[in-house]
Amino acid sequence: MRDDFCVFILTHGRPNDVHTYRTLQSHGYTGKVFIVIDDEDATGDEYKRNFQDVLTFSKDEVARYTDQYDNSLERRGVLWARNVCWKLAKEQGYRYFIQLDDDYVYWGYKRFGKGHRNSSTQLKEYHKWHMKNALSTILEAFIRLLETTPVQTIAFAQGGDYIGGEPRRTRFKRKAMNSFVCDTEKPFLFRGRLNDDVNTYVALGRTGDLFFTDMVVLLDQMPTGTNAGGMSEVYQKSGTYAKSFFTVMTSPSSVTIYELDNKTNGGQKRLHHKINWSKTVPLIIPEGLKK
Repeated sequence: MRDDFCVFILTHGRPNDVHTYRTLQSHGYTGKVFIVIDDEDATGDEYKRNFQDVLTFSKDEVARYTDQYDNSLERRGVLWARNVCWKLAKEQGYRYFIQLDDDYVYWGYKRFGKGHRNSSTQLKEYHKWHMKNALSTILEAFIRLLETTPVQTIAFAQGGDYIGGEPRRTRFKRKAMNSFVCDTEKPFLFRGRLNDDVNTYVALGRTGDLFFTDMVVLLDQMPTGTNAGGMSEVYQKSGTYAKSFFTVMTSPSSVTIYELDNKTNGGQKRLHHKINWSKTVPLIIPEGLKK
């Protein structure tokens, strides 16, 4: 792995359940890893006993330049940790970094072919394949993209990104969630105490910044709410109602709320944000249409 790149695992209250740390090793990552916690984490000493490289930041200090969108005194959340990463990277001597949550269990590819061991058909279709030992190679490719294009950040796809179509439709989606490969020379600020990643790519996308998800590589994480600590209690308390409306506040002219069937939770319905992309971001015209 390049020596100007590091991984930040953002975590809180889970010193014994940082699944991402183990998953990085099992998928071929060979670079530096830092555990990032805030100074309000009561389990900070346990993190320091469990991991060699733990970075602690002041939440009050980061709050001075972070817009949480409301006046709630609820301070649990990843927003502040996301915004301190550029400062931490510079202090540790790294130009590029990826910020990750603490609950990843798998990295893989979406590849077109047939005969996959989990397939119920022999027809050619997209399948999920284990990344095995290639994670460092993929991350270096992401860095080269940041080096050679105006892209602000790039993320791995998640399961929900494939709803409604497979990668053959598009290589990149104009969004970035959950994992962010970043350049300290292209800083930006996350915003909104809840739904911070969506708020940010909507707000900055409106002014032309490019946030991309690569649909060919993906990560899987533990289901929301199954890993105690972190954001689980916050989302269980407010559900998706408050979370979704934070993004409406970001762009009320292009974001609405709709009712989503949650087939993974007994068919219960929940509220979710819906983005009208044609009214949210400047459209990118294909190069082939250039006259």
